[in-house]
Amino acid sequence: MRILSFLFMALAPISAPAAAPDDLGKRNAPPETLFSGIGEGTSDAAIEAAFAAASAFPLGTLQNPVRVGGPEGELAYVARLRCSDGKPPRLAPKRPGGIGAYGSVVEAFPLDCGAAAPGKVDLMMDMYFEEHAETRPPPGFSLASR
Repeated sequence: MRILSFLFMALAPISAPAAAPDDLGKRNAPPETLFSGIGEGTSDAAIEAAFAAASAFPLGTLQNPVRVGGPEGELAYVARLRCSDGKPPRLAPKRPGGIGAYGSVVEAFPLDCGAAAPGKVDLMMDMYFEEHAETRPPPGFSLASR
């Protein structure tokens, strides 16, 4: 009987997940920080304006994600981060972080410095910048040399 029940469950149709709303990740961002995206055909002036607007916010936030090149760039940047006590933060598994200031999906890297500043932080990173390697640390952190 158990086998028959298992077969019915295995053969039952699987419902598709509901479509994500169009404003996913944008609901908490101030309207003036939203950018339709940097992509092919975007003018240099529009790109510079997006960078300037993002710089008004702390580095590593949804409104100003750390720009790196690919997953390797994300990991290389996180490996260089140091808490106020000079130790690297503990890293939990990354997760989707929403739509960042540059119109692309960012990833949230949960970092934990324990008792040292800045404590627990969700660092937002945008890996779609192959030509950019961030050289500044987010608030409360320092960067070890390469």
